[in-house]
Amino acid sequence: MNPKRTSSRLLRSYMLSYLLIFLIPLILITVLVYQSAVKSLRTEIEQSNVNQLSQVRMTIDGRMKELSDIAARISYDNNLTAYMVKHPYYSRESINTLAQYRANSSIVDELFLYFHDDTVIYSSQGLSNVNVVFGRTYQFNNWTEAQINHDLNKINYPMTRLTEQLGTHSRQRSMLLHIVPIKPTDAYPYASVVYLIEESKLTGMMDSILNDFKGNSYIFDHKGQVLTVNNHDQPVQNEELNTLSGLGEGIHSMMLNGKPQSVVAVTSAQNGWTYVTTMPSDQFFSRIFHIQTLIVLVFALIAIAGIPIAVLLARRQYHPLRDLVEFAKEKTNHATIPSISNSTSNEWTWIKNTLHDYRHQMDMQEPYVRHQCLLLLMKHGKPEDPETIRLIDSLGLEADHQQYFVMIVASDMLSERRYTPTLQDTDLDVIETQRLDKLLDPYLFLPDILAEIDLSHLEAHIYGIEYSSGNRLALAVCWNHIGEVERQQQMKQIVEAIREIVFEHYYTLPTVGVGTSYERLDELNQSFIEAATAMEYRLTDTQHSVTYFDQLNSEADRPSGEHYWITNESLLKLSQSLKQGNIMVASHMVQTIVANVRSQALPLSLMRCVLFDLLNTVLKAASEVGLIRSIRDMPKLASFERTEELEEQLHLLIARICTCAEHKEETKQLSLMDQVIAYVKEQYCDYALSLEGVAQQFSISSSYLSRTFKEKTSYTFSQYVWQLRMDEVIRQMNDTNDPLKDIILRVGYLDTANFIRKFKKETGCTPGQYRKQSVQNENQNLPINNSTG
Repeated sequence: MNPKRTSSRLLRSYMLSYLLIFLIPLILITVLVYQSAVKSLRTEIEQSNVNQLSQVRMTIDGRMKELSDIAARISYDNNLTAYMVKHPYYSRESINTLAQYRANSSIVDELFLYFHDDTVIYSSQGLSNVNVVFGRTYQFNNWTEAQINHDLNKINYPMTRLTEQLGTHSRQRSMLLHIVPIKPTDAYPYASVVYLIEESKLTGMMDSILNDFKGNSYIFDHKGQVLTVNNHDQPVQNEELNTLSGLGEGIHSMMLNGKPQSVVAVTSAQNGWTYVTTMPSDQFFSRIFHIQTLIVLVFALIAIAGIPIAVLLARRQYHPLRDLVEFAKEKTNHATIPSISNSTSNEWTWIKNTLHDYRHQMDMQEPYVRHQCLLLLMKHGKPEDPETIRLIDSLGLEADHQQYFVMIVASDMLSERRYTPTLQDTDLDVIETQRLDKLLDPYLFLPDILAEIDLSHLEAHIYGIEYSSGNRLALAVCWNHIGEVERQQQMKQIVEAIREIVFEHYYTLPTVGVGTSYERLDELNQSFIEAATAMEYRLTDTQHSVTYFDQLNSEADRPSGEHYWITNESLLKLSQSLKQGNIMVASHMVQTIVANVRSQALPLSLMRCVLFDLLNTVLKAASEVGLIRSIRDMPKLASFERTEELEEQLHLLIARICTCAEHKEETKQLSLMDQVIAYVKEQYCDYALSLEGVAQQFSISSSYLSRTFKEKTSYTFSQYVWQLRMDEVIRQMNDTNDPLKDIILRVGYLDTANFIRKFKKETGCTPGQYRKQSVQNENQNLPINNSTG
C-alpha cells in the first residue's frame, strides 16, 4: 500500500466520517433498543407490582373485614354477654366460644374481649387482669396504662396501633394491635374486641410482590402513620417516609436514599390504608442481562461487518480526489503552491489553493490571450480549430446581433509632441511625475489606456492590441446598432469617443483609420486590412484626421463609363493585405476583382488592360518583399489568355508573397529581440535596468517588449535579469573571496537582504551557505598525492 495515501489527512477524515456515519446510528439504535427493552421490562414489573399490590390490598381488606365481622358476631353472641362470661358455670363455655372465634381468622394471634370499666379482660386462654395482660404478658413499650384505659373504654371506631416489638414468653415479636368497639352500630359501645396480629402475617403477603428483587414494602394507616415495614433493602429515612405516605395510587419514580427508585402505591377505600413498595431502578437493567448480551453480540457483528465497508467507501470516495490531485500536480508549478505533505492543509485545501493560483494566472494571462486571439482574428480570420474557437468564445468576443469593425490609431504625432513648461509651471513640485512621463513618451501608456474600453452609452466594447513594433494600435470594436441612430453615424460617434479619450490624456487628437463594419466575427480580418489601408492612404490635407475606408473611392464619385475599371479601394485593400501577409484577405480580393471584371463581358484586349492594374499591384508587393524572381516571370504572367489562367498564377504568387511577408516580419521581430537580449546581457549589472528603459532604448512599447521577450526566451524580463544576476553572483562567489555584499552590489542589486531571501527561495540555501558548500566540494575533489620513501 502506498504510504502517502495512508498518511493523508483527508483520507483519515473520510474514514472517520464514514465510521461516524455508520457507528452513530448503530449506537443510537442499540441504545434505543436497549432502553426500550429496559422500559418494557420495567413497565411490566411495575404493572405486575401494581396488580399484586392490589391483590394484597384486597386480601388484607378482606381479613380486616373478617375481624369486624367477628366483632359483630361476638356482640350478638349470647354466650359472650357480660353476664355469661362472669357466671361461674357458663364462663367456661364463653372462653371456648372466644377460642372458636379466634380460630376463624388466620391472621389473629390472640383475641380479647373487654367490657368497659372492668378490670378483667377475657381471652381464649381465660380471664386475666388488664394490667397483667398488657403490662406483663404482652409488654407494650409505647402504650402506657392511661392510653390503654382510654383506648379500651373511650374509642367509638375501630383503631389499629402501630407495630411494636412485644415481649411475649421471653421472646420478642412484632405485633399489631387492632381494637373494634362493639356493638359496631351503637353510638355508645359497651365493650371492645382486641386482636393481636403478628406483623409477619401482613408483611408475608407483600413478600410475594418483591420476589427476589431488592426493595421495601410499607402499610400506612389513614393518618399516614406506618403500620408495618418489611425491608429487603436499606431502610428509608423518616423524612422520606412522610413523602411515601402521601403518594396517590399509581407508579412513581423518585429518589430515596440517594438512589432512583420505582415506587408503587395503592390505597384501600375500605379503611384508607396505603400499601407501598419501593424498588431500586437499577435492578431492571440487571434483569435483562440476556437481552444485553444479545444486543452486544449483534452490535459487535454489525460493527465487524460495517467498519471494513465504511473504510472501503472512504477509500473509493478519496481515490478520484487523489487522482485529481496527482493530475493537478503534474500540471502545476510546484514552486508556487506548497506540497500537501509540507502543509497543514488537506487535499481539498490544496485543490482550492491550486484553483486560486490557476485563476490568478488566468487573470494575468487573459490580456495576453485576448491579444493573441484578436491578432489571430485580424490577420487570419476565425480559425477552424475547435480549441481556438472555444477559447475565443470564452473571452466573450462574439455575441448575437453584434457587429464588428477595426480602427487603427497612430501615435506618431503624439510621440512628436513634447511638453514645454510655462512660466506658471516653474515650480516642478506641481507637475505630477506620471503626467510628465506620459507627455515625454505617451505611447508607453497608450496601450494600457486603450487595452479595454466600455462605451455603454454607445453599446460598444473596444479591445486594443499592438500588431507591430511600430507605434500603432489596432482596436477591435464590438458594437450593437442603436435603432434611433444611423449605422454610419453611430460608428463615427464611437470613433470620436475613442479620440476624446486619447485627447484627455495627451491633449492632442490621434490619426485614425477605420475599416468597414461586418456582422460576423470571422470577417474581422477584412475590416483590419481596410483600416490599415485607410491609415496608409489617409488624406493628407489634415494632420489629425479620421479616414474611413469607405470614403477612399466610392462608386458614386467615379466618372461614368469607368465602372469596369478596378477601383482604387480594392487595389489598396489588396496591397495592404499582401503587406500584412494575410493570404485569406488577399486571395479573397483577387477572386472578387477577377470575378467582377469577368462579369463585365469586356473584349479580350480591354479586359487584359484592366487586369494589368491587378497584376501590377501584386508584382509591386512581390518586389517589396524581395521576390525578384517574380519580376523575371512577368512575361509569363502578362501573356495570359484567360482570366482563370491569370487568377491561378496570381494565387500561387500571393501565397509566396504572404509567406515572405510573414517571414520578414518575424525576422524583423527576432532580430529586434536578439538586439534586446544582447543589450540586457551587457547592461544587467546596471541597477537602473528596467523594462521601460529598454523599451525606450529601442523605441517600442513596454507591453510589446514584455510579450515578445517572453515568447523569445520563455522568461519574463524580470526573471531573465534575475537569472543573469544570480549566475554572476554564483560565479564570483566561486572564483573570488570578495565579501558577499560587494558581489551583490556589483551585479546591480542594491537590496542585499531581498537578494539573499530570493536566492534562498531559489536554491534552498543562503549565498553564504552555498559558498561554504562549494568550498567543501572542491576540497573533496582535490587529488591525493601519495609520497613513497
